Amino acid sequence: MARITTPYGFSSTADEVAEGVDLTGRRIVVTGATSGIGVETARTLARTGAEVTLAVRDTAAGERTAADITATTGNPAVGVRRLDVSDRRSVAAFVAGWAGPLHVLVHNAGVMATPEPAYTAEGWEGQFATNHLGHFALATGLHDSLAAEGARIVVVSSSGHLISPVVFDDINFRFRPYDPLVAYGQSKTATVQFAVAAGRRWGRDGITANALMPGAIATNLQRHTGGLKTPSERRKNTRQGAATSVLLATSPLLDGVSGRYFEDNNEAEVVHDGNGWASGVADYAVDPANADRLWEASERLLAEARATPGADA
Repeated sequence: MARITTPYGFSSTADEVAEGVDLTGRRIVVTGATSGIGVETARTLARTGAEVTLAVRDTAAGERTAADITATTGNPAVGVRRLDVSDRRSVAAFVAGWAGPLHVLVHNAGVMATPEPAYTAEGWEGQFATNHLGHFALATGLHDSLAAEGARIVVVSSSGHLISPVVFDDINFRFRPYDPLVAYGQSKTATVQFAVAAGRRWGRDGITANALMPGAIATNLQRHTGGLKTPSERRKNTRQGAATSVLLATSPLLDGVSGRYFEDNNEAEVVHDGNGWASGVADYAVDPANADRLWEASERLLAEARATPGADA
């Protein structure tokens, strides 16, 4: 496949990549949209005229963000619904409460390098559960709404995926010593593999899915790592950091493009070593066999959780 390139680059902003796009009548969900690039992603998508739902854990913060977005864009169709992607029951409730088509789903919520291992009630490692598995349950639960008119799924990943592949024999660190960055890297590899597998499985439904690296942006995400360590010349502000998400969500240049990984508004080069964790997409992350294996493992984990006595979702 030819590598996808666009006229946009490192310094492009979300508003620039969406200029001239009209999404009036389209419905969009952005997870984790109360801080960082999530806010600016939602703001620019609101400027296109779309109906935007902020899917967030803290609905009070969500309401404040929605009011700010409406005030700055003039779009009153910005709503808030509660969603904690680390909580399987919260995801199930969100899915059950959604009616009608969904045109864009942005997997933006995430955690990074939590210093101590944290496990969900199901025994899932917390970063894997939040960054991948909860979003996997969300997308598969909303499949029919996404397929109703053909939709785009936008998956916020990270160059951190270069730190580690998914270790299928020990996803939940039951045998390996827990390492915050390795767990983060594994979870972000999973997000890329989700996009690859969804593109292969759901293309016939008119659904496309692509993953992205937003860039180095100083946000609350780095609270466990002592702040952003990237050299200043490689940093972006939140408007630049939201650009690649918005490009994948809106640009006609990407009609029909699926299962790929983008950075700086262009498809990334495939790399075959760690590359200093700087740029590119690891070959193991875009390998279709790995992607299918992850999909099947994710389905199995969710099925096992639903079959557990006392489970209600």
